Amino acid sequence: MAAEEVWEEAEEEDRWGGLLPELVAEVVRRVEASGGERWPARKDLVSCACVCRRWREAVADVVRPLPESGQITFPSSLKQPGPKDFPIQCVIERNKKESMFYLHLGLSNATMDKGKFLVAARRFRRGPQLEYIISLDAGGLSQGNNAYMGKLRSDFWGANFKIYDSQPPYDGAKASSTRSSQRFESSQHFGSRRICPQVSTGNFDVGQVTYKYNLLKPRGPRRMFCTIECPSTQETWENSLKTKSLRRTRTILLKNKAPQWHEHLQLWCLNFHGRVTVASVKNFQLVAAADPSHPDSVGDEETVVLQFGKVDNDIFTMDYLQPLSAFQAFAICLSSFGTKLVCE
Repeated sequence: MAAEEVWEEAEEEDRWGGLLPELVAEVVRRVEASGGERWPARKDLVSCACVCRRWREAVADVVRPLPESGQITFPSSLKQPGPKDFPIQCVIERNKKESMFYLHLGLSNATMDKGKFLVAARRFRRGPQLEYIISLDAGGLSQGNNAYMGKLRSDFWGANFKIYDSQPPYDGAKASSTRSSQRFESSQHFGSRRICPQVSTGNFDVGQVTYKYNLLKPRGPRRMFCTIECPSTQETWENSLKTKSLRRTRTILLKNKAPQWHEHLQLWCLNFHGRVTVASVKNFQLVAAADPSHPDSVGDEETVVLQFGKVDNDIFTMDYLQPLSAFQAFAICLSSFGTKLVCE
């Protein structure tokens, strides 16, 4: 960048940053209160955050974190836990020809409404293993790209998957790979090639998805078990951009909710409350399971923290709750695609 361009940018920053803090905060507060809860209206809030550092700080003070607001606003929201009382409704679009998967934020209750693009994934074959690279940039799906968020990797049988995050889940976490060690820069735009500053990136193990052997094979439902390192519900998007101290996460166990056999339909059935319309072995609901290592822990068979199901040939719905983040929920759903030799 030429010196005069740098000077012009600095001058522009000073011009906007020179406004009274009270005025900036009031502008942002009014934008937030204008009812722009869903895209495209909510993009006005992102535009305010991109004006300059002072405006970004004002937005951080006004916007509530995802667990409280239930609104995905910035890229960092994708790694925050969802709300507790109502699910974030998303849509996954599959492109078989390109081995691509696109996650969209649903903008209406219509299951065919693809909504606002959030992240993308592409499936690669690494010898006998499958690997899904997850990125904010649908055109930059590699671990060397600054939009890299993490990945999902299968074993030879396609029955065990590891979820890797590009960022350490807590201080002292050890990366499982030295690849993708460049730093991510701060950005507030979805689909940009930059996410979070001053955090060295790599591949940090944050979860595992296991499919158990199914004696009934194609005639019976899959059995899933997940072990996930979940983010803290106390983190705000501001902290996720600025903090240098990451607290240790908590590990949760999830299992698929057992479907019931329907005699009349001759099918295994679950109640997806209208969000799933096509029968498929890929469809599932996950609930909290008791941790065998903690005798006092109890499961919750009623609260579905993640449900995934088919609504058209290449369209699927994904609804998730706390303690999962959008990134973790998407990775778990990706594991459902493809053949599992020991399960089918």
